[in-house]
Amino acid sequence: MGLEIESRASGSPFVARVWRSRSARDDRMTSVANASWDLVFWERHGRVRAAVHGPESVVSPAPVPTDATFFGINFALGTSMPHLAADRLVDGHVEIPGVTRRSFWLKGSAWHLPGYEDAEAFVERLVREEILVRDPVVAAVARGEPAGLSERTVQRRFVAVTGLTQGAARQIARARRAAVLLREGVPAGEVVHRLGYFDQPHLARSLSRYIGRTAGELGAGEPPEPLSLLYKTGDGPDVSLLGTSTRKAVHHA
Repeated sequence: MGLEIESRASGSPFVARVWRSRSARDDRMTSVANASWDLVFWERHGRVRAAVHGPESVVSPAPVPTDATFFGINFALGTSMPHLAADRLVDGHVEIPGVTRRSFWLKGSAWHLPGYEDAEAFVERLVREEILVRDPVVAAVARGEPAGLSERTVQRRFVAVTGLTQGAARQIARARRAAVLLREGVPAGEVVHRLGYFDQPHLARSLSRYIGRTAGELGAGEPPEPLSLLYKTGDGPDVSLLGTSTRKAVHHA
């Protein structure tokens, strides 16, 4: 493949995953659905750019340009930038102005470009400046904990913070987890049982909508056109569950 991807977990409650990648040639990948959002920086032919990429509600193709490097922070469900309307970010992006090799412009101030190793320190600064906030109710729901509020209130806050309904986020997370299990060799029937699908046709529809692969294709190994990064985070109920990749940044490189 023309894209090499590296990622790591984070100890920050605001961050789900930190990742970076490099492309060696023109290629294409399948960008799977993802309930969380990313802050992405990329460089190609000497030009540095940055954007906030929102959640992806369905699977979609993504071209991979040659000779580009990417770095991104995938944020935990419940984390948001209040000055950016969440519902307008779903299946979209907002490009950040004033980006150079050393700095970029965000909410009226210049910021030094973060890196793969110091992403958490950068996030802490965003939190201190109240550019980045975390909704405790949405974060609790994402962990499968009771919110102590009415279902209607929880749903309203969930949509306001994430741009997605709670049900949509859960469906995306379940499909991503199903894809990981199938790639590990777990039979489709067992995946149906573990994750609460009605039957194998229900699983197949979910995979088609959110992953872009059949159960057989996932079980057979890496296809000719690779998927964006999937990783296992455990067996808990976290609706964010599985992480990110270069995603739509490749469209604008």
